[in-house]
Amino acid sequence: MNGDIKVIGFDADDTLWVNEPYYRETEQIFADLLKDYLSKDSINKNLFSTEMRNLKLYGYGAKGFMLSMIETAIKISENKLSNEVILKIIDLGKELLNKPLVLLDGVEQVLKSLKGRYTLIIATKGDLLDQERKLEKSGLSSYFHHIEIMSDKKASNYDKLIKHLDIKPEQFVMIGNSINSDIKPVLKLGSYAIHVPYHTTWIHEEGDGIKIENDKFAEVKTLLDILNYFE
Repeated sequence: MNGDIKVIGFDADDTLWVNEPYYRETEQIFADLLKDYLSKDSINKNLFSTEMRNLKLYGYGAKGFMLSMIETAIKISENKLSNEVILKIIDLGKELLNKPLVLLDGVEQVLKSLKGRYTLIIATKGDLLDQERKLEKSGLSSYFHHIEIMSDKKASNYDKLIKHLDIKPEQFVMIGNSINSDIKPVLKLGSYAIHVPYHTTWIHEEGDGIKIENDKFAEVKTLLDILNYFE
């Protein structure tokens, strides 16, 4: 990485701690509840379509996901869904919000190594209350100079963040598991980006499969591997 790097940004969900597997587990339980109406695959496709339509209204996070599950279920059942099933879906959403916080391997080792040499921040998106709750559970707050919980992660959102940090784009590097949210937007601004793939990624966050050709981009196998770029 460029020797001028001053700020390292970390995504949170599925970069610092487990998140997406909980959603996939919830999605499968949801599909089981509605298996009398459609196949699981069709139910999942319907749910994803509903989520995409609702993103501008609800944003990212468990609460919007729960509302999309309810809407999908009502439509699939053609308004025949019982109150009991609706309550079960609401409980699924609450359970999702109360999942245990599990740090990914190497997180604290990486943060301890980098703290003091660089300004560390979290740049994540999702529901404000939920993300604040996760951060508190994680015990990682003391490592970070700044926490940015964003409504979205487009280039314009990162541009605003970089200006707030009072640095140049080339002095910032973003680390995360999502090609669409953590990598492409910051490269567009001229910042650096390191992709740390996670075994479970929401389809909305996956890239288009086209290899990224950019000298400010790197991909590693594990979070610990990023330390090779900050020796």
